[in-house]
Amino acid sequence: MSNTYYTNKNVLITGGAQGIGLGMALAFAKAGANTVITDKDEEAGQEAVQRLEQEGQKVIFIHCDVSQEQEVKALLQQVGEKYKQLDTLINNAGIADPFVGPLQEMDMAVFDRVLAVNLRGPLLCAKYALPLLAKAEHPAILNISSTRAFMSEPNTFPYSASKGGLEALTHSLAVSLTEERVRVNAVAPGWIEVGEWQKQSERYEPHHSKEDKAQHPVGRIGMPEDIAEAALFLCSDKAGFITGQTLTIDGGMTVKMIYG
Repeated sequence: MSNTYYTNKNVLITGGAQGIGLGMALAFAKAGANTVITDKDEEAGQEAVQRLEQEGQKVIFIHCDVSQEQEVKALLQQVGEKYKQLDTLINNAGIADPFVGPLQEMDMAVFDRVLAVNLRGPLLCAKYALPLLAKAEHPAILNISSTRAFMSEPNTFPYSASKGGLEALTHSLAVSLTEERVRVNAVAPGWIEVGEWQKQSERYEPHHSKEDKAQHPVGRIGMPEDIAEAALFLCSDKAGFITGQTLTIDGGMTVKMIYG
């Protein structure tokens, strides 16, 4: 990928106000993209704009709850009015807290809400972004999944189900959008430390033990920058022969056998 590939490319990142989404927003903006972030958290969105401006980068923030069809439709209308086309859609928005307690105590409203944001949201965004993506030379969609799509801790039913569904949605979209030339891939992050990438009221200084780091063959916890670098590649023309795939980015954690 050349240093100028993203110059004047138009990129939309959902859930872009905090965490991995904010890390990707900074990376794409630095690479020259016209970067739009959307988030349900208005406070985080405004802070994100200010933070990236301090880094010398300009992004646009648009409030949106990706589980709501009319809000997604309005979001893409605004993007289309400003940029006429969309080169890259990154479906990152999601409810990230995976634990819901024992199955017999689970509130089904929680399950429904998680799937609405984590799975329905990416589908809605793809639907309404498609006319704009189809106008681009190398259009791409990237879904942010999770290693919890294929491995679990107890009592994480909604999150695991939503990310497993997102894996399937990724390859389904990839084989369905061929006429529009849209490549669709996913990344599955493992343990990514986002403490320093949260809005101010929720920011914290990370502390990781030797045991935490030792769970990863690379010897450290992941950072948003690790996901951002992969996103820059997968959404570029250099990944033009890659579609329908999921790249696991977890420092090797899911391939290490741990006996306890």
